[in-house]
Amino acid sequence: MEERLGGNNHRLIVSNRNTIQMTGVVDVISFDTNEIVVDTEEGLLMIRGEDLHVNHLTLEKGEVHIDGHADSLIYSNSQKFQKSSPKGFGRLFK
Repeated sequence: MEERLGGNNHRLIVSNRNTIQMTGVVDVISFDTNEIVVDTEEGLLMIRGEDLHVNHLTLEKGEVHIDGHADSLIYSNSQKFQKSSPKGFGRLFK
């Protein structure tokens, strides 16, 4: 397991709790309208809210844009979420 803490490429911008822009994204682990789990260079990030939608995802650049009403953002160093396939959900948005 690689250690990713202390990376310099992860940035999180939240605007009015309605728009989230991130860099340093490794993959999107799971998503629905109430919860999105993102694997970042700083660990797993769980975003909870209402009407959440992944609008833009570019894994080559490590970028994701999310719209909807965010209620909470929680980072975790835990690796308990496992990808369902070797390529993960990120390939759905190419």
